[in-house]
Amino acid sequence: MYVHNPVMLEQALRSLDIRPSDRVVDCTLGEGGHAQHFLQKLTNGMLLGIEQDDEILKRAKERLESFNKKFIPVHDNFSNLKKIIENNFSGGADRIFFDLGISMYHIRESGRGFSFSGDEPLDMRLDRTRALSAADVVNRFCRKKLSEIIWAYGEERFSGRIALYILEAREKKRITSSIELADIVKKAVPRKYWPKRIHPATKTFQAIRIFVNDEIDILENALRDAVDVLKPDGRICVISFHSLEDRVVKSVFNDLKRDCRCPPDFPVCVCGGKKIIKVLTRKPLMPDDREIDQNPSSRSARLRCARKLDGANHQSQKEMRYSA
Repeated sequence: MYVHNPVMLEQALRSLDIRPSDRVVDCTLGEGGHAQHFLQKLTNGMLLGIEQDDEILKRAKERLESFNKKFIPVHDNFSNLKKIIENNFSGGADRIFFDLGISMYHIRESGRGFSFSGDEPLDMRLDRTRALSAADVVNRFCRKKLSEIIWAYGEERFSGRIALYILEAREKKRITSSIELADIVKKAVPRKYWPKRIHPATKTFQAIRIFVNDEIDILENALRDAVDVLKPDGRICVISFHSLEDRVVKSVFNDLKRDCRCPPDFPVCVCGGKKIIKVLTRKPLMPDDREIDQNPSSRSARLRCARKLDGANHQSQKEMRYSA
């Protein structure tokens, strides 16, 4: 049994600056590691925790049961954030938190093929009610589509070669386990190009997992929805673990901190835009050396935080983006 250590906990607590009466939303509850510390900051406030995996939600409920009515667990995906908050927090939230990393539970205990260290069914679904599994992707998708997925979501330079090797392997037999897929990728990537610190299949596994769970495509809308439902002076804090996620967070924050959103070729502003947030992290915060030594999986973590400005509850972001 592993010990769950929340990543960048101290930086998250300082960035969120939770007050005793705040209404806090943890959009990626996981096993409740961050949430436990957030709840300790609350006296008459409440925390709403969203988790799409029913098994891991059970663990979080057990961990946080002593907080009683201060904790509201929700089995859902943060793509439905607005509706979830409307149903539970009338008037919006004071603090919203995202930890976009995959839980160690999924890697080490779920048995769903997230890891290539063991022989597990090739599933990779965080929410097991989703129709498409990783096995469906590698056994049904054409070479071009596989190559596109591995490049777009894994930034793997040998994506085309890996896709070809997958097709050749599945012609002999269906690919059903994580170890099978990892071995195929190892053969596809030339030995001299294997990364020094990570398994050569890491980027491919990341890409397929992201695609299966639609992680990147729902992130931008979820971040914008989160800012919409934040109260004035509320804060949003996001921890990402790879460049694709961090670019989305940075792009959304940069957009919402601008006044005018007219196309750049417009001679004058016609959108009437007004900046919505102030970015509190000029550059993303990173874990210190001590945390990386204790928890090597934190080495790629990046934290960005922003505060919603007073008077920012006006024309919706979507209206502002398209009014011009």
